[in-house]
Amino acid sequence: MTEILTNLSNDLAEAVEKGGAGVVRVEARDRLPASGIIWPEHDLVVTAHHVVERDENIKVGLPGGESVEATLAGRDPATDLAVLRVPGIANNAGTPAGFADVDGLRVGHLVLALGRPGQNVRATMGIVGAVGDAWRTPAGGSLDRYLQTDTVMYPGFSGGPLVDVSGRIVGLNTSAILQGLSITVPWATLRRVVDALHTHGRVRRGYLGVGVQPNRLPKAVAQETGQEMGLLLTSVEPGSPAEKGGLFLGDTIIALAGQPVQQTDDLMAKLGGDAIGQTLLISVFRAGQIIDVPVVPGDQE
Repeated sequence: MTEILTNLSNDLAEAVEKGGAGVVRVEARDRLPASGIIWPEHDLVVTAHHVVERDENIKVGLPGGESVEATLAGRDPATDLAVLRVPGIANNAGTPAGFADVDGLRVGHLVLALGRPGQNVRATMGIVGAVGDAWRTPAGGSLDRYLQTDTVMYPGFSGGPLVDVSGRIVGLNTSAILQGLSITVPWATLRRVVDALHTHGRVRRGYLGVGVQPNRLPKAVAQETGQEMGLLLTSVEPGSPAEKGGLFLGDTIIALAGQPVQQTDDLMAKLGGDAIGQTLLISVFRAGQIIDVPVVPGDQE
């Protein structure tokens, strides 16, 4: 038994060492510093949006103890992610042991939350409490997977990585997406959002210019479409893509590009950056009929 525990202890310490090589300190707020992850490309650091309280005078503490200047490349409050530019960091600091998708994680697997709010890496251990499908945050951001752990998020740990027992980074930890819960933004989401922030300075999202609310469909329409709910248009902004395309107040959206739309999340999920400038057929229930209306979503600034 002693040998088993010793081997486990050594393996966990090695995982911390591997994962911690790519963890930095982020000084972007007046109180306790937070943590960040060195991105393998473009001299970037990814951290949590809520710990970057200023756009200037940002510093990053490297694993070797050196503190360097950083600039804000962009932020996405909806996924609680921010990206910092740190010239030369790829050559002057360590790199993560590797990244891994959460597909290999199961409920009950051991994981480690790492942070560097001071000069040295700190770690807490826990288990994966929940792994789910794609999920939309309360702020409207899209996460490729839902990943929750029972790791303790000590002050300054937000923006640091969650690593598996091999030291590979599976996501970024944040305490701000859901109050009282430790949520991990998975690697696939990090990759997508970091690329958007590096390229555009923001995450591009499609825009229709409508107000909606869930609405129960008439029985005959529900039988025809196989769905009970749609989205009633409660407002249509003048000059918006929706108005230009021919959507009217009182229309009920039932599908977008052939995919059912029953809740607001369904609509938002289909209005990603790739929808901007593309003609989408929106199926609506209007005056007793189902018709298709071509709409070109704009870019939500």
